[in-house]
Amino acid sequence: TYDFTPKPKGYFRIDLPPKSFQQYKGDCPFTFEFHNEAVINLNKDKSAQPCWFNIEYPAMNATIHLSYKKIERDSSEKQLEQYIEDSRSLVYKHTVKATDIIESRIADDSSKVYGLLYSLEGNVASSMQFYLTDSVNHFVRGALYFNVATNADSLSPVIRYVRDDIMHFVNGFEWNEDL
Repeated sequence: TYDFTPKPKGYFRIDLPPKSFQQYKGDCPFTFEFHNEAVINLNKDKSAQPCWFNIEYPAMNATIHLSYKKIERDSSEKQLEQYIEDSRSLVYKHTVKATDIIESRIADDSSKVYGLLYSLEGNVASSMQFYLTDSVNHFVRGALYFNVATNADSLSPVIRYVRDDIMHFVNGFEWNEDL
């Protein structure tokens, strides 16, 4: 007879690359730093507008979808309220699967970057979403998605890794009024 002990179920080890960043400077009215392992691709969807693009992490099968909207001067307050409400609504569509949604306020008076960061816990399709605005002219929305079945336990190290990148993105985000 053989003594057989099955291996316990587990997840594959994930080796994450060291952190290093590069500056994004394009034709959009903002700049930020993004991870060197990531690739920026324009959103090619037919409904996409200028300055809509994806920050893709090919090795992790993850994408941060970014969209930019210019706030029109004649209806700026109403338009900004609508953009914020649309963002909140998109986040709270995940309440079916989310075990918790944590909101963190973003306010940097020196660079005029304000917004809200949403961390979604549980087996949700998007574990992090955010919006940034200068409250007058510009609005950017971002959402992290993985191109795999959502399992918070197995994705946990990668989610933490990309969340740190998003925090770096938010903390270094600046408006470029010249564009």
